[in-house]
Amino acid sequence: MGEIAVEKYVAEFVGTFLLVFTVGCNVLSGSPVWAATSIACVLMVSIYALGGVSGANFNPAVSLTLGLSNKLDWMNVGIYCAVQLIAGIAAGFCYFGLMGDKFNLAPTKGFSWWQAGLAEVIYTFMLCFVVLNVATSKKHAGKNQFYGLAIGFVIVAGGYGAGHISGGCFNPAVAFGIDVSSAQLGFGWCLAYTGFEIIGAAIAAGLYRVCRPDDFDDSVTEYSLATKCCSEFLGTYILVLTVGLNVIGGSPAGAFSIAASLMCMIYALGSCSGAHFNPAVTVAIICAGRDKCSITDGAAYIVVQLIGGCAASMTYVAMENGKSFPLGPGANYGWAAAGVAEVVFTFVLCFVVLSVATTKAGLSEFFGLAIGSCVTAGGCAIGAVSGGSLNPAVSVGIAVGALKDHPDKFWHCAAYSALELVGAGLAAGIFMVCHAAEYESEAKEESA
Repeated sequence: MGEIAVEKYVAEFVGTFLLVFTVGCNVLSGSPVWAATSIACVLMVSIYALGGVSGANFNPAVSLTLGLSNKLDWMNVGIYCAVQLIAGIAAGFCYFGLMGDKFNLAPTKGFSWWQAGLAEVIYTFMLCFVVLNVATSKKHAGKNQFYGLAIGFVIVAGGYGAGHISGGCFNPAVAFGIDVSSAQLGFGWCLAYTGFEIIGAAIAAGLYRVCRPDDFDDSVTEYSLATKCCSEFLGTYILVLTVGLNVIGGSPAGAFSIAASLMCMIYALGSCSGAHFNPAVTVAIICAGRDKCSITDGAAYIVVQLIGGCAASMTYVAMENGKSFPLGPGANYGWAAAGVAEVVFTFVLCFVVLSVATTKAGLSEFFGLAIGSCVTAGGCAIGAVSGGSLNPAVSVGIAVGALKDHPDKFWHCAAYSALELVGAGLAAGIFMVCHAAEYESEAKEESA
């Protein structure tokens, strides 16, 4: 049994209230470009402010996944959920009173219940999975300061990616706050959304046990290849899914959302598999030597990354009513321009990974932000030129997803992958020159 601690419940009420109130204000009066960022930021700052008090769940799905993973006692799971739902409903009536307006909860016009449900399941899973990994795992609990950034920016990934399908709740307190305060317009979807979100939370708890066996078995000291491959599949799947949903949904912040999905999953799984999520990154790490990734592990990683990309593309095609998009140079650009663009920014991505995540003096807190920001840079800079794939798993996934509508362009994924591997090779070569000290110290250790 857990202890009854009033300060924890007040913290959960305040954090959940601020989150739902910010959601409502953004929907009713905020900028459509910045709404998801605003919501992500209020979640992030509230986590940093109150994480040390209550754990900063602010979401019944998160509390449930913590209970299922033995990270929160069930008495407090129940009390937290009740407090969060009350706070969400209170916030709903408060933004209604402030704005004099309300909005209803339902799948967006043109999308069915199961498409909205899939969006809620997947991104609630992502949110709960990231929370478990960065804030509660033995590898990270109390040992990092990036947890708030990683958790908050799941909303950037899912809000821009899937918001046009389901509204992007990922939280029963948000669903109830919206639905109860707008009951005059219709009520009931909050119950369905909560069911979807509970499924996402349960899946997160299950896959957490696969990716973090050491949290449940003290005899585990090293992660198996199967565990690492599960990590690589999940990260690549979330990345490619977010790419497809942003592109087809016409997101106003596609590159930022995709970068956020990569950053959050790197923070969640970097200490599990290295969080490559990209065959080009895996090749660059192998080519750069120093035993950071064996050829056997690398080959297995590449296979599951490609499978993850293809699975994600089939998912986003289903969620988007069969819509897809082809891989290839943008309008008014040829293969030469697209090729240079892919080589240069894949080089940037791989070189940054090598420099911040594989060196002896690598970044301890900002590695995920640095790597994810490469996608923001490349997506904005050359997205119109080549599409900004920078990743053979993304390239193959896009081509597989578009196979029905654009079979004549399927071969483009082979050309893009080759260009991206050239960028990876260049990154490994230039890393050896710029970080020669990494190899000198290794040579000294071997001679000693």
